[in-house]
Amino acid sequence: MSCGLMQNRFLVYCFILVCFGFGFYKISEHRIPQVFQARPAIAAGANEPLFQSRFASSAQHIQTHASSLIELKDGRIRAFWFAGSREGAKDVEIRSTVFDPASGQWGAEQTVATCEDTQQSLLRYVSKLGNPVVGRAADGVLWLYYVTVSMGGWAGSSITAMTSTDDGATWSQARRLITSPFLNISTLVKGAPFFYADGTMGLPVYHEFISKFGELLHLDKAGKILDKQRLTAGGSSALQPVVLVKNSNDALVLMRYSGKDAPHRALSITTSDAGQHWTSPVKSALPNPDAALSALVLPDGKIMAALNHQEQGRDALSLAVSADGGNNWKNIYQLEDQHNQTPDEANYLKVVEALAKSTDAKTASAPAEYVESAKRQKCLDHGCSFEFSYPYLIQAQSGEIHLVYTWNRSFIKHVRFNQAWLDQQLKEAK
Repeated sequence: MSCGLMQNRFLVYCFILVCFGFGFYKISEHRIPQVFQARPAIAAGANEPLFQSRFASSAQHIQTHASSLIELKDGRIRAFWFAGSREGAKDVEIRSTVFDPASGQWGAEQTVATCEDTQQSLLRYVSKLGNPVVGRAADGVLWLYYVTVSMGGWAGSSITAMTSTDDGATWSQARRLITSPFLNISTLVKGAPFFYADGTMGLPVYHEFISKFGELLHLDKAGKILDKQRLTAGGSSALQPVVLVKNSNDALVLMRYSGKDAPHRALSITTSDAGQHWTSPVKSALPNPDAALSALVLPDGKIMAALNHQEQGRDALSLAVSADGGNNWKNIYQLEDQHNQTPDEANYLKVVEALAKSTDAKTASAPAEYVESAKRQKCLDHGCSFEFSYPYLIQAQSGEIHLVYTWNRSFIKHVRFNQAWLDQQLKEAK
């Protein structure tokens, strides 16, 4: 190779690094003064404890992952996730279905976005998509954000958005958010949006090319980015921030920890001036095995989290509650628990069959397809394993809490419970 060619390549590499350096920099050094939107009033709900589980997704023998939820105007619940032959495959789609609380049933799956129709809208090649997250703007329009990649892995992601004026029955063409002035890559979304008092939206995002850190996008009512704020410094190993608004000025952010240093704990930061300034990240009391978590602020001020409450593995999932703003946590309910179980294939399939039967009455008499789907995803050359991951929590206006999460990479599981059931668990956990 000639010296001239080597020099030219060196200059290109330097240019790319400089571009990314600028991309890491905050769009604005001066925060736009804001206060957080007050949480809407939540109904007290029924006095009798309610706890139900079922599968939200129905497609079999495919990989299914990364779900999110939104309450519709009529009180139904719409879920989103991505599904395909495998994560990152060209055939992966964003899918959706609607839950009717009155009947207790999920509707048929719908395809919301594919690589092909997304690239037609964006006029650029799209090789993979994932991580759909939905929010409702002040004008009632639904905004669906999802991750798209044109080249490379997830570190080369950008965020694509679509809107719906009919609660998800139809969607606009996709458009790409410009989150960095250079190259516009390595911005991903997972956490739920939140709102400011003026109706603008905060969207938690994260960066994972070269360095991993959390960020916050501030979007106006039309979806245009007003500001981008770094939540944690580069090298903090902080991913997938979840913003928990306590009142007009105070908020807590919990983040997945992807670092190697023990103890493995979720990271946390706080603000007391509506996000003008954030504290430096510290390791919280919540164990975190480099996995996504979800949380919400309850009407009485307690914080509830759904997470893999352990330092290694995604084979158990718990509900935990903090009564002191996130300083201390109590594990109140074990949603799934196959921690450290390494059964052979025959025993694995027996356990999966039992789990499927206990999840949903519809599968009790015909669990075979659920078992075979889990076997396809989680029984590989090195053996079988369990996975319960990527939880997502919301509280409906009725007071009921809805949780969805990945079940053995095969289905999206839905858990529904009310305040009376939660109070019962809190009492028993004392």
